[in-house]
Amino acid sequence: MAWRICLRTWANGDLFTSTMHGKRFTLCTQQRCGFRKASRKPEIKKGEVEEVESKLPDPMHEAVQRKGYSPPLDTPVVHIPHRSFGRLLKPLVFTVGFTGCSFGAAAIWQYESLKSRVQSYFDNVRADWLEKLRPQKQGDIRKQVNQWWNSLSEGQRTVSGIIALNALVFCCWRVPSLQRTMLMYFTANPASKVLCSPMILSTFSHYSLFHMAANMYVLWSFSSSIVSMLGPEQFVAVYLSAGVISSFVSYVSKTAMGRLGPSLGASGAIMTVLAAVCTKMPEAKLAIIFLPMFTFTAGNALKAIIAMDTAGLVLGWRFFDHAAHLGGALFGIWYVSYGHELIWKNREPLVKIWHDLRTKGPGGGGTGSF
Repeated sequence: MAWRICLRTWANGDLFTSTMHGKRFTLCTQQRCGFRKASRKPEIKKGEVEEVESKLPDPMHEAVQRKGYSPPLDTPVVHIPHRSFGRLLKPLVFTVGFTGCSFGAAAIWQYESLKSRVQSYFDNVRADWLEKLRPQKQGDIRKQVNQWWNSLSEGQRTVSGIIALNALVFCCWRVPSLQRTMLMYFTANPASKVLCSPMILSTFSHYSLFHMAANMYVLWSFSSSIVSMLGPEQFVAVYLSAGVISSFVSYVSKTAMGRLGPSLGASGAIMTVLAAVCTKMPEAKLAIIFLPMFTFTAGNALKAIIAMDTAGLVLGWRFFDHAAHLGGALFGIWYVSYGHELIWKNREPLVKIWHDLRTKGPGGGGTGSF
């Protein structure tokens, strides 16, 4: 049996009528009187139109606040005029200073290494004698790790630390709370607030796993050749200097073309290693990992890489930082041709000063050439 309930309630001058037929429910609103006098709109004078419009809320601003919108995480940039080369003075000074400090530290490192080798020789003789008297342990993990480490070449042991640092920075990119810090300090951008430290930190920074794996594979492949040519100390100095120099060349190119943006990766420093080896051994045979059946000389490979990066820089390709690649390659060619003689062969005065400081007096020992 259908039933009906009517409920009339006076509230706030309106009559709400609620009618329920079975399972249907309708809500009706009525005015207290049949007619109500319309409210008079205030008149706005012509002189007040602009003032009223300026006070109106911005609909886009309201939408931003309503939706809780936050700007996307991006590199902190400073808006600078086009072709503002004045901001490159500080990176230039940092590049020269960092390069000089790298080679100076490498010369001192080599001095200390030579001293420690003499002492370790006698320590190893005594250790070998004690090892023969001590019973051998089976399944010693530490011994197996040491055997694997000793089986590596000197170059592979040297670049192992570089590869480990790149892997650590790659893991830091995966931490959400570190994104802003990584963008500021581990990407090189001439428009950023921080200009100098990213020039070296970005050399160890990779966001893509494929990018890092490709760079580290090339570094591992050329490690034995480059370290046998330069030695571990000189190689580290060249590698770090190449990272800063290639970043500075990238700064100059981006500022000149007005294409400011971040870049990262070890490609510039690795191009220095590749160019140095190819210049020193142009007849060496190389092959691509995916196409091992095709071989070519190192000299031809270097020419092809330089030609491709030059074309990319001229044509404005933006997939790679071609300026950084060219800067690294040119630095590698220059160093093995002239830089080794100009820089490394003239380190003896610095080593002499360090030797005098170590022996606490100018007459405490010899100053032979290293």
